[in-house]
Amino acid sequence: MAFVLLGNIIINSFTMKKLILIAICFVGLSSCDKPAKMAGNNIKEEKPAVGSEKDSHGCIATAGQTWSELKKDCIQIFNEGLRLNPVEAQKNNSVISIFVLLNDDRSKLELFLPHNTIMLTKSDQGIYQNDNYEYDSEKSVLYVNGIKKYEGNVE
Repeated sequence: MAFVLLGNIIINSFTMKKLILIAICFVGLSSCDKPAKMAGNNIKEEKPAVGSEKDSHGCIATAGQTWSELKKDCIQIFNEGLRLNPVEAQKNNSVISIFVLLNDDRSKLELFLPHNTIMLTKSDQGIYQNDNYEYDSEKSVLYVNGIKKYEGNVE
């Protein structure tokens, strides 16, 4: 066994190897922390919570909210509106429903289509109309260009 004289201390080679290994580990581990300290400046980046992104009206789409021009508020149309399903459901395709929302005095209706909304006004005959769209609230039927396209469950 080899011995090294270090000052007044005699150290064998096995202990010396341990000390060198510990010193290398200490230097290596302490250098890993350097970039974090340099870049830090104690500034925390606040990341928005997942699902809290809001649209231009402040509605949270991931919570099922959409803007209603009729109510002038964010709503969950599937809770507040009347669901209309296609009259002719296509086989092997998903059913894409549309929704109808009436104002309090039932003079106007907002039609929620897959990619936009349309306002319909009640006529003297009790039918809600706007250009190519007509909604019969008694039958819960939406006509597009005079053709029955969507209907809901009338209770």
